[in-house]
Amino acid sequence: MQKDRFKQAEFAAMVGVFGNIVLAILKGAVGVISESRALVADAIHSASDVAGSLAVFIGVRAAKQPPDEDHPYGHGKAESIAAIIVAVLLFLVGIEIGKSSFESFFEDIEAPKLLAIYAVIISIIVKEWMFQYKYRLGKKIKSDAIIANAYEHRSDVYSSIAALVGIGAAIIGQRMGINWLVYADPVAGLFVSILVIKMAWRLGSESIHATLDHVLHEEDIVGLKATVNKIYEIKKIDELHAREHGHYVIIDIKVSVDPHITVEEGHNIGKLVKEKLMSEHEHVQNVFVHINPYSP
Repeated sequence: MQKDRFKQAEFAAMVGVFGNIVLAILKGAVGVISESRALVADAIHSASDVAGSLAVFIGVRAAKQPPDEDHPYGHGKAESIAAIIVAVLLFLVGIEIGKSSFESFFEDIEAPKLLAIYAVIISIIVKEWMFQYKYRLGKKIKSDAIIANAYEHRSDVYSSIAALVGIGAAIIGQRMGINWLVYADPVAGLFVSILVIKMAWRLGSESIHATLDHVLHEEDIVGLKATVNKIYEIKKIDELHAREHGHYVIIDIKVSVDPHITVEEGHNIGKLVKEKLMSEHEHVQNVFVHINPYSP
């Protein structure tokens, strides 16, 4: 199951790499030919997505490494770190797009050529498909990095829609003699930059939250507690913390048992708790059990 999960995640990351390379080249070339600031900005956005998808690929590869002496809890957080890298890249790209678009207001510009419209429409269709594919996969395999990468594609959809509106308005303005509408193209570029920065901030904050030893909320551990409570020897669950490590969780649990049993019997109960949690909940990778004497 785990092997198949990583295989799907790696494939999805490479789909993003090659898809973004093709789109960046297409939009960049058409943007230059058609003289569209918004489309060139959109191409830069797609180019940044290449780096983002590569970061996700590397993060997924690192996350699948088994626990070792230096990392006894495994490498699952590598995916969250990859998601943070993606967010930082998105933020920097948003700043650069905004700066480039703002500078256009102080230059004489021409409306883009019609060819730019076709390139943007192709980009919207491809990017929306990539978002849907990666978002559903990320939810299915519980991968922060793949979900972050999916939202990268969704931000590209938004930026392409903004570019489409800007390019279309600029072309219509020039043909109808409404000169100020020519600047709708860089206005679209500014709008794109705001969308990208906002999305980067949200993804970054969520990924940092997951990296800082976030534990599952009470409503998320109901099933875990139910599994433990079914064990006859357990008198009471004193404490249960399920720490998220990327796609899996590590559980620290304290349980109370009959104070008159032997140390070996207590040890066997602890082993049973661990086995039950790991066998009945596939996202549980390890369990650390502390045995307390029960006192009413």
